[in-house]
Amino acid sequence: MHAILLAGGLGTRLRPLTDHTPKCLVPINGVPLLDYWLDLLLPNGIDAVLINTHYLPEQVAAHVANSRWRDRITLSHEPELLGTAGTLLRNRDFVGNKPFLAAHADNLTRFDLRGFLRAHANRAEGVVATMMTFDSDLPQSCGIVELDDNHIVTAMHEKQPNPPGTLANGAIYIFDPSVFATIRTIDNPMPDISTDLLPLLMGRIQAYHNATYLRDIGTPHSLRLAEQEFPRVLARGAP
Repeated sequence: MHAILLAGGLGTRLRPLTDHTPKCLVPINGVPLLDYWLDLLLPNGIDAVLINTHYLPEQVAAHVANSRWRDRITLSHEPELLGTAGTLLRNRDFVGNKPFLAAHADNLTRFDLRGFLRAHANRAEGVVATMMTFDSDLPQSCGIVELDDNHIVTAMHEKQPNPPGTLANGAIYIFDPSVFATIRTIDNPMPDISTDLLPLLMGRIQAYHNATYLRDIGTPHSLRLAEQEFPRVLARGAP
């Protein structure tokens, strides 16, 4: 399976840390965020990774050139951001006619990747996407999801002040290639996965719960929390 890491954002909420560093290279306990992703994905069932770039792309390119995984990484530069779903559509040839993983690479996470892949392989008929969920301690800052008894996503509540619960979209997905046809129908020059694509897939998305660790490091506060929490996650021998 191939993976697309969405890493082109500006990281404005992390300024001044991101004034001169792209968000995907912000260090957590001395290790750039992108390296955590590569070390999670590439030994555990992902054959190749595509990373989209936009902000400070030369730094990402230099980092990848020095990575031990460089031969399995493709960079796709966007002079103008395409939107997260637009990035998927642009790189449909990279993933081919097979399911693929797509993730917002501004999250710090650990999870059982092989279990995630198995869950999608064993999906029910009609399911075209598997969404990773997690329990959020800041649900108003997330997309909160509702599930039926078969763990099918039936509703989403994007960044609402009083969401109905804490079960959140982790912004890590496995998509069937059939979603490209759906993206083409979106009337938005910068189509977004969360706000444009997922609503069109309601009833056809299954949830896979990450009970190990996931945190968006989008603010200085959440970055500090990640630096405190993540060493304990690794010490437990998390996947």
